[in-house]
Amino acid sequence: MQKRDFSLHGAVDLAARAAAAKKQQERAAQAEAGGQQGGQYLIEATDATFSAEVVERSLRTPVMVAFVVENEPSCDALMADLEKLVAEGGGSWYLARVDIEVNQQLQGYLQQMRVQRLPFVGMVVQGQMMPFLNSVPPEAELRAATGELFAALKEQGLMGDVPQGAEAPQEEADPAHAAAEDALARGDFEAAAEAFRAVLAGDPRDEVAKRRLALTELTLRVKDYDQAQVEADPLKAADVRLLQGDPEGAFELLLSVVRAAAGEERDAARVHLLGLFEALPSDDPRVAKARRALQAALF
Repeated sequence: MQKRDFSLHGAVDLAARAAAAKKQQERAAQAEAGGQQGGQYLIEATDATFSAEVVERSLRTPVMVAFVVENEPSCDALMADLEKLVAEGGGSWYLARVDIEVNQQLQGYLQQMRVQRLPFVGMVVQGQMMPFLNSVPPEAELRAATGELFAALKEQGLMGDVPQGAEAPQEEADPAHAAAEDALARGDFEAAAEAFRAVLAGDPRDEVAKRRLALTELTLRVKDYDQAQVEADPLKAADVRLLQGDPEGAFELLLSVVRAAAGEERDAARVHLLGLFEALPSDDPRVAKARRALQAALF
């Protein structure tokens, strides 16, 4: 199947958008009534509901988010497979569908991940979105990749334990976090960074806010990069790799500079690497591995 080329700034035909919005309402009602494969674990997320239905829910249970467009064959095929998998999950995770041509405020997430083609699938865990898929694999490959993802989340204690047919108790969302996530969803990274800084001013130990601020500041940097800069500067290339979901590749780029360079160039790579560590959980095994490699390269 061919992936659809996708412009974040392309014009949308208003009549088509209205038709898609109506279709979205019908699908949401169908999902609520249990008429789709995903049943009660399928969310039709919108600009208005994304914060509550996806971000806040992810504080309790992981939410996979599929960014798609209406009546596009590859998007429809991927959604059919994902709906089957989420139904089998029995409430251990949720699947949110976002029609990006209707819900354009959510394009901020696609900009953050530097997505150029759809469908795109992200995973939201503890309020943080991570890239998962930017392709349409066969069902067997999708099942295997999803299984590996959830096994890793379970190992880190991040899988939901909601019994089938039941909802976990609602947790009160931090208003400051909600403001930051809303800003991210609409692509206002400056406002998001300011909101996360406000959270940290009140609670410097908030690890989630630290990670989200680091990722947001990283996104602001990368927005100004061009391809020539990325190809010429390993520090900028590392930034891009991390945002594209390849932290190990990003860390190795900087480690190679630390090993080969000296003086200011070496120190700049070291400091940059420490900054990228902040975008991942402190107990992430990839961070621990890179820290050990950094120590070995320095001493």
